Formats: sequence, C-alpha cells, structure tokens
Amino acid sequence: MLASWCLIAIFGWSNVVTTTLVILPVLLTGALHCDGFMDTMDGLFSGRERDRMLEIMKDSRVGSFGVVAFVMLMMINWSLLRDTPLLLIMTTLFVMPIVGRMAMVLAISFFSYAREEGMGKAFSDHANGKTVLIAAISTVLFVIPWGPAAIYALFAGLSFAWFFSTYAARRLGGLTGDVYGAVEILTETVVLFVFFAAHWLPGGMLLLWKSW
Repeated sequence: MLASWCLIAIFGWSNVVTTTLVILPVLLTGALHCDGFMDTMDGLFSGRERDRMLEIMKDSRVGSFGVVAFVMLMMINWSLLRDTPLLLIMTTLFVMPIVGRMAMVLAISFFSYAREEGMGKAFSDHANGKTVLIAAISTVLFVIPWGPAAIYALFAGLSFAWFFSTYAARRLGGLTGDVYGAVEILTETVVLFVFFAAHWLPGGMLLLWKSW
C-alpha cells in the first residue's frame, strides 16, 4: 500500500502506474494464485469427467483455457482499477487482498479436499472453527473502518467465493490448492468491481466516507 501511494504521488494516476499496480501483486506472490487460477480454468472448462479434470489441473503445462482466462482477467482488473475514482484507490488496494485471503479461509475450512495429497491439503487438514473465527474477526476489524463501500465489497466478495467454491466442489468432488488460488484472485476482482461501481450507483458518493 505504501508503494502504491508513492507511485501515485510521484507519477500521478496514470496508465503506467495502473499497470504496475496490477502486476505488482503477481510478482509479490510468485504468481502462485495466478497459476492456480489458470489450472482451475483449464480443468473446469475442459468438459471432461472429474478424474480427468483433476489430471489436467495437476499438469505443469498451462492450457489455452487458462491462458485466455488469465489474460481476460488481467484486462478486466486493469480496466476496473484505472476507472476507479482516485479517492477510492487506496481503500481498494487495502481491502482487496484482505477479502481475498478471507475467501481462501472459507474455501479451505468449509469444503473437502478433492485429492489424497497436494500442496493445499496441509491447509485443509489443519483448518478448523478457530481458524475461521480468528480470520473473520481480523477481516471485519480491518475492513469496517473503511466505510460502507468496503463493507459491501466484503459481502459481495465472500458471497461470490462461497458460490464459486460450491460450483467447483460439485464439479471436482472437492477443492484443490489450485482452486484456492482461483478463489482468491477472482474474489479480489469482485471486490475491485464493487469499488469501481460504487460511485456510479444512486447516492454512491455516500459510500466513499472514510476513504483516502
């Protein structure tokens, strides 16, 4: 967030800064969530049976569905972020990863794991009610002070995460580490959309209090 503020303060709210802010989270996470998103898209859109979808997702090679979906998602994120009011940018960049991580906690804690082993199984095996409670309290404490728009974004993001996780679990017989990554990155996009749309809604400016 500090880096974002510095970039905007030095270069202004420009296309270059927007591109940097879209790319930076990918670099900081080692593209881990993006890789999971692409693998998930490859599997879910393959039109195959459950076992074959899981095999496709486990393949280290990225397929065409994953590449196309990722490019489209980055374009959507860039467009939404670029057109989000400058007044809301800092709030948006602060809330997005918080809600995204909370979405992962929900997916990990409430849905069974689809494989006998995998990178995400360690998280699934150790998740419990205490994990959810601590994550939920922390999320609420960090999000609520940023105002109504942030609260709406939290509700929309977690609602989407639940429905997407339910859909993926039905298709795959559970979730995987790849799906956890997809849940996180897609939830962030939903949060970004809420902030983008806030000032377009009737009385939308009332949602901007407590923003930078």
